[in-house]
Amino acid sequence: MTPPDTDVVIIGAGISGISMAAHMGMLSPDLDYLILDRREQIGGTWDLFRYPGIRSDSDMHTLGFGFEPWRHEDTIADAPAILDYLNRVADERGIRERMRFGQEVTNAAWDGASARWTITARGSDGETTIYTARWLYFASGYYDYDNPHDAAIPGIADFAGTVVHPQFWPQDLDYTGKDVVVIGSGATAVTLVPAMADQANSVTMLQRTPSWMGAMPRRDAFGMIMQKWLPERLAYRVTRWKNIALRDYIFRLSRRNPGRIADRLRTMTREALGDNYDPVHFEPPYNPWEQRLCLVPDGDLFAAINAGKARIVTDRIEGFDAGGVRLQSGERLPADIVVTATGLRLALAGKVEVSLDGKPLDWTQHYFYRGTMFSDVPNLSFVFGYLNASWTLRADSNARYACEVLNHMARVGADVAVPELAAQDEPDAVEPWDYTSGYLERARPLMPKVGAERPWTLAHDYLADRRDFRHRPVADSVLRFHRVAPHADAAA
Repeated sequence: MTPPDTDVVIIGAGISGISMAAHMGMLSPDLDYLILDRREQIGGTWDLFRYPGIRSDSDMHTLGFGFEPWRHEDTIADAPAILDYLNRVADERGIRERMRFGQEVTNAAWDGASARWTITARGSDGETTIYTARWLYFASGYYDYDNPHDAAIPGIADFAGTVVHPQFWPQDLDYTGKDVVVIGSGATAVTLVPAMADQANSVTMLQRTPSWMGAMPRRDAFGMIMQKWLPERLAYRVTRWKNIALRDYIFRLSRRNPGRIADRLRTMTREALGDNYDPVHFEPPYNPWEQRLCLVPDGDLFAAINAGKARIVTDRIEGFDAGGVRLQSGERLPADIVVTATGLRLALAGKVEVSLDGKPLDWTQHYFYRGTMFSDVPNLSFVFGYLNASWTLRADSNARYACEVLNHMARVGADVAVPELAAQDEPDAVEPWDYTSGYLERARPLMPKVGAERPWTLAHDYLADRRDFRHRPVADSVLRFHRVAPHADAAA
């Protein structure tokens, strides 16, 4: 049987995949596509993670798509609201009918002679399906959905209670009246603690090192005013750009004058907690935005601490006994449930085995090109979101660019688009980022190469990327366009 063939196969039915599909509908309507996802419904991360309180840690005017207004009253939104939004976009734009669920892509093989990708997917029923496509678009996120980070917590096997990782939260877990210890200090822990505090007997956030935290209103007052005075799309656009500009300003200020941002965060947290403020728990040994800032919507974590429903302990784990956690300070934390919010593991390209003309692709030997393609890898693009801004800003930019490349290929009659980089022209490789978060440190050996200058960078600067995409032509003398034999090369 002839494999199903299409112009573009999109791997992943979350934010990035829906963005690409929507952009194809808007910019490349004559091209066909399929979305393959291993899960049984759309949403990606927002469908996988089901722990209490799960929400965005970016405002939905920027985590939402640039082309589709966010209408919910909360700008810091919970997962059900985000899923409703994604489902609405998929249904209104006819995207769902092109999705194939229960399809775990295991292999993707490029054949240069035919200029086609052959994609192998294993169905939830165990059956294998082969797809072919001209272009492969990885919208699979960067988390390992099967294996979270193993923090090797000492002695946890001695604990007789329930141990839960947020990535695999049991929906029947009853923590009412229980003593809960959440191990971790990142965004997941900061979300879980106030969400569990009302029902649990006690919730303790046990951290080895504090994180910088910043309170932010769950609703955007400016955006609500704009909605009253402006048409919906204009109000959304204005609020979106206000938030982009504000976040960019704060990030740049944190790099120029980290002490000023640290003082502001310290003052805000001290004012929110009053006598409950202790610098040991809230002042990290690093500058703001050297790791991602933890968002506290409406100050919910601080309110839970002030109400005596939650507390933070900064210490190291000595071990466990049947009913609790023993700390190096000598303190013991009683626990019925231990939540190991100790971080995630990154995985590139959804762990798909990719090959080029029979040779396995080693990502670490290729350079990022314009933050979405790779040196000497044809007809493939990828979404790796911003570390200092909303993921969707990069997803939308990359999707638009992929469509522009596909449209240029159609205009010049090309079958192949590849960023060509001769060995003698390779730039010096630099670190892919200057952040110290544990999950990023662990991921460095997995990463493709990054140069210091465009187009070989993976910049975390949305405004600069936007200017680059707008002003640098698609055919920039690096991205080369070819026809497969017997045709001659297409002029680019």
